[in-house]
Amino acid sequence: MASELQQLRFDPPESNASDESSAKDDRPLLNPESAAVADDDSDDLHQKYAPFVRQDVYGTMGRGELPWMEKVLLAMALVTIVPIRVVVGMSLLVLYYTICRLCTLFHDPNRETDEQEDYAHMVGWRRSVIVWTGRFLSRAMLFVLGFYWISEVYRIPPNEDKSTDENEGQEKSRESERPGAIISNHVSYLDILYHMSSSFPSFVAKRSVAKLPLVGIISKCLGCVYVQRESKTSESKGVSEGTTTNGEYLLPFKTGAFLSKAPVLPYILRYPYQRFSLAWESITGGRHFLLLLCQFVNHMEVIRLPVYVPSAEEKDDPKLYANNIRRLMAKEGNMMLSDIGLPEKRVYLAALNGNNNIRSVLHQKDD
Repeated sequence: MASELQQLRFDPPESNASDESSAKDDRPLLNPESAAVADDDSDDLHQKYAPFVRQDVYGTMGRGELPWMEKVLLAMALVTIVPIRVVVGMSLLVLYYTICRLCTLFHDPNRETDEQEDYAHMVGWRRSVIVWTGRFLSRAMLFVLGFYWISEVYRIPPNEDKSTDENEGQEKSRESERPGAIISNHVSYLDILYHMSSSFPSFVAKRSVAKLPLVGIISKCLGCVYVQRESKTSESKGVSEGTTTNGEYLLPFKTGAFLSKAPVLPYILRYPYQRFSLAWESITGGRHFLLLLCQFVNHMEVIRLPVYVPSAEEKDDPKLYANNIRRLMAKEGNMMLSDIGLPEKRVYLAALNGNNNIRSVLHQKDD
């Protein structure tokens, strides 16, 4: 692993940004496209926006013509397991909402601005109850949704096979290598439940999440950082936000998590499937959740890479740091690199829905 890290690290380019995209890599690299898609045929459209294309039996936007056997399985699930999952899942959500509400009673939130408040600063029994019940109930929710087991693989750092005495001698240096952030690919909203059950971190979320029923108070207890997507104002936190893919591609990382120069812990999430893909890219949220409930068994695979300690060059250049992490994760997760993002995803979805007014699509606001 150490040799691979050295190979994946590279010096900042001396020329303009376009030279960076020409760096050698064994995976194809898609470039952002801003041209209108009205005249493109279907194949060209899907090729241009490949990270957001669905390839399961349900087809584009989850509206493809289904084989009769799939229709039978959907009908069986709708009258058997779906009602049970809805009732039990809502019960778990309401239970955790109640716990968070009780733990935050008579406790003022940490308020940086009118749009940013959280309870992550709480300590003592309140914080312990929120964290441990949150982790347990998140895993319980995944179980209810059909994730009866989760395959987790931990890549061991090269120095882990050393003797006990040597490891004890390195204990002090390892303290300074504790990760400051978890870096993960983003495939589905289910990613959140896994990370909550695993380590209960804070998340970057769009501003409207804080106002959602039930979920709002939970996100504040997590300590979420709320941002306005594609905001260009200096007052907005985070400037822009990422989006989900079909799981086969890895989009560029924002530099916010790398500005602290602290080590990071990379995670790779996968959702193997045979019928319905759990990736949330070109399908509506309601349809995706219903079809998720209709699958009797769902699968998740997790690869946890060793803590990545930045080099001196990476500490001085957050973009270099982010890009090296991205290349490492793409290599370890067998994913392709793509430079397109949320604006291109909006163009693709608009084209699928027959909206060819690209200018209005690119300038739409999303809190």
